[in-house]
Amino acid sequence: MTINITMPALSPTMEEGTLAKWHVKEGDFISAGDIIADIETDKATMEVEAVDEGVLGKILVPEGSEGVKVNAVIAILLEEGESAKDIGEISDASEIREVPKPAADKKLAVKEAKPKTANEQTTSTTKTTQTPTLKTGERIFASPLARRIAKEANIDISLIKGSGPRGRIIKVDVEKVIKEGLPIKAKPIKSSIAVSSGMSNEAVKALYEIGTYEERKNDGMRTVVAERLTEAKQTIPHFYLTIECQLDNLLKARAEINASAPKNKDGKPEFKLSVNDFIVKAWALTLQKVPEGNATWAGDSILYHKVSDVAVAVAVPGGLFTPVVRAAESKTLRQISAEIKDYAIRAKSKKLAPHEYQGGSSAISNLGMFGIKQFAAVINPPHGTILAIGTGSERVYAKNGEIKTGTFMDVTLSCDHRAVDGALGALMLDAFKKMIENPVMMLA
Repeated sequence: MTINITMPALSPTMEEGTLAKWHVKEGDFISAGDIIADIETDKATMEVEAVDEGVLGKILVPEGSEGVKVNAVIAILLEEGESAKDIGEISDASEIREVPKPAADKKLAVKEAKPKTANEQTTSTTKTTQTPTLKTGERIFASPLARRIAKEANIDISLIKGSGPRGRIIKVDVEKVIKEGLPIKAKPIKSSIAVSSGMSNEAVKALYEIGTYEERKNDGMRTVVAERLTEAKQTIPHFYLTIECQLDNLLKARAEINASAPKNKDGKPEFKLSVNDFIVKAWALTLQKVPEGNATWAGDSILYHKVSDVAVAVAVPGGLFTPVVRAAESKTLRQISAEIKDYAIRAKSKKLAPHEYQGGSSAISNLGMFGIKQFAAVINPPHGTILAIGTGSERVYAKNGEIKTGTFMDVTLSCDHRAVDGALGALMLDAFKKMIENPVMMLA
C-alpha cells in the first residue's frame, strides 16, 4: 500500500507551515532516517526525516508552498512492488491543504508512518506521521477513514479506545461511538472579550499618497508577533512596578569572575559573563524565593511552577524569539551564559526547536545595551510576569549624610494582575534587588 507523507506538527500549537525545500525528488529511493524536506514556521526551520522506506512516487506540495496545513499530504511514498499508477488521480490542487478524502468508487490505500519509541525521538527533527500531537504530548493512532468520520461527526478522536493493532483507532471504533453516544467534542468557548484587529490595510493606505511609502508584506513571524502582542494587551490586565538597583557590587564580582576564567589554547578566556547572565540567575532565584509569583493564569485556575524556566527575549530580523533557560535556578552563571549565547546564535538563523522557545512562566527583556533607561515590556502569554531591564548608568545618591556616586539600573516588572497582584509583585522586586546588590547571595 502507498504511504502518505504528511505535513508534520513542529509544535502543539502549529496549524500550518511553509514547505521550504525538498531534499529528494520523485523516483528517489528513501530510507528511514533520510532527511527529505525543510519545514518553516513563524519561529523555526526544521528538517523532516522519513520514517518508512520506499520510492518517492509523487510530490504533491512544491517547494516554497505557504499555508500548508498540518497533516496535509505532501508526498506519496511507494512500497516495494508499487508504481506511480498505484497512487491514483489527484484532480484538485486544493488537496495539498488537507488530507484527500477517498473517492466514492475507489479508496486510496493509506499506511501510517511507524511510530517511534521515546528513546528514538530527537529534539532537532520531526518525523513525518499521520498522527497529530495531543496536548499531553501523546499521539493518536488512527486510520485516515476513522479520522474523517470522527471529524464529520464532531467527535474528539482522543476519547476513543482503538481496537486495531497497537490500539489503533479504526472505522468500527468511531461508528461505535456514534451509535452509543460516547462523549462528543465540546464546541470552543468564545472569549467575551472582542480582540480588535485595528484598521484594515486599505483604510491605512488611504491616508497616504501613493508613491510616498514602500509596502512590505508581513512574514509569518511578524504576523504571529503582532497577533500575540495584541492579544496580550487586550486580554491580560497589565500593571507595572519599577525599582532601582545598584550594580557596583555585581560589576566588581563579574570582573573578578571573568578575570579568573581559564584560557584556551588560543590564549582567550573560556567564558565571559555578562550582566544579563547575573540578571537571569537572580530572577530565577527570585521565583524560588517568592514561589507565589512563579505563576501562570490558566482560566479557571492558576499554575504555580516548581522550577524557574526563564525566557530571555532575543531580537532577530523581523521579530522576536523568547528561548527558555530551563530550571535556571539550578544552573551556574557559566552554564546560563553558554546557553543564552547558543540560543542567540541559533535564533538569528531560525534554528531553535519549538521546545526551546515555548513554555516558561516568566521572561526577561533587556534593552540596556541600547542605552534605554527604562521601559515596560508586554507580557508574553501564558507567562505571568516579564522583567524589563534598563541600562546601567552612573548616578549621584546620598548615604548616611554623604553624597556618593554609583552605577544603577531601573527594572520594571510587568504583572498579570489575575495571577500576581501588586503586593506580591513588590515582594518579587525586593528579593531581586537584594540579590543584584549582593551577588554573593546567588552563589550561596
